[in-house]
Amino acid sequence: MNNFPLKKENYILLIVSFIFVVLGYLLMSGGGVAPSEFYPNGDSSLTPKIFNFTRLTLAPIIVLFGYTLTIFAILAKPESKIIKSIFRIKK
Repeated sequence: MNNFPLKKENYILLIVSFIFVVLGYLLMSGGGVAPSEFYPNGDSSLTPKIFNFTRLTLAPIIVLFGYTLTIFAILAKPESKIIKSIFRIKK
C-alpha cells in the first residue's frame, strides 16, 4: 500500500526545488568582504562589492524559481501532461 500523499514524481520535483532555494540563498550570501575591499581603491563613491549582480539580481530570481517550483510540485497531479513530459512518462 502506498500511503504517501504525493507520487514519486512530485517528491523528485520537491527535491529539485529545495536545491534551487538553497543554491539561491548561498549565492545571496556570497563570500565575505574584507574591510579594505569594501570600497574599491578606498573610494567611497564606488559601489561596494557586496552590491553585485549575483547577490542582488540572480540569487533572488533563483530563490523565487525554487519556491515557484515547490508550489508546482505540491499541486501538480502526476497524471498531468506537463509532469508526463518532464519525466517522459508514456501511458
